[in-house]
Amino acid sequence: MGEETKTKILREVRKDFLAELLAQGKRFDERGFNDWRSVEIQKGAIKSADGSALAEIGGTKVVAAVKFDIMTPFSDRPEEGVFMTGAEFVPFASPGFEAGPPGEDAIEFARVVDRGIRSAEVIDVKKFFIEEGKVLGLFLDLWVLDYTGNLMDTGSLAACAALLDAKVPKIEDGKIVRGEYAGDLGMKYKPLTTSFIKVGNQFLMDPSKDEEYAKDMTLNIGSIEGKVSSIQKSGNAGLYKDDVLGLVDVAFEKSDELRKYL
Repeated sequence: MGEETKTKILREVRKDFLAELLAQGKRFDERGFNDWRSVEIQKGAIKSADGSALAEIGGTKVVAAVKFDIMTPFSDRPEEGVFMTGAEFVPFASPGFEAGPPGEDAIEFARVVDRGIRSAEVIDVKKFFIEEGKVLGLFLDLWVLDYTGNLMDTGSLAACAALLDAKVPKIEDGKIVRGEYAGDLGMKYKPLTTSFIKVGNQFLMDPSKDEEYAKDMTLNIGSIEGKVSSIQKSGNAGLYKDDVLGLVDVAFEKSDELRKYL
């Protein structure tokens, strides 16, 4: 029996077992359907970075670090700075992670986190303009250190905390003065992502890894205080309009709970 067949059988067994639990109003870990696992945040986790944070949701750990550098602006936006997000899955974080360059999952992870921040328009890249042909670039890097489910929300939380911790470097004569800072990013809002999976007809927030094995689809809702900033669906299961509106309301409430940790 091949590994793909084993994985498929395991997924179906877990899905059947989870469906039985959900019919009784229960989850694998006995949480409510819209409850977070334990949450922890440590800002300033990497002292050499311009801003950093370690975020943990239920055992999933993500480190986010900010680095500023001088860049040539994009030709179609000559007076705007640059914001870029990258991610890496550390091999020891999960048996399914492999060594080497970032794979498709890592790239997608970075894109979702980046979209949630960029769409919220909380970073004014126009302030990164230095002089003609020279701007600041803000590089946000994410490292997944441990994976027990719900990577997107943990990464989003780490990214937001790192940006809040970030200090914009002092610029003199068109160069960065390392170790001296001009201030923070001045973020007015705290963009976060709240993720749901659908199993049968039930929706679960903050899914564990075991629950993710049984999912029919995932919905990631990025929000700032009271507004949707981004939304992304993956998987084959469908959604009704009322489903989406209901999940958005839950996302608003539950993202506010996370913001208290920031």
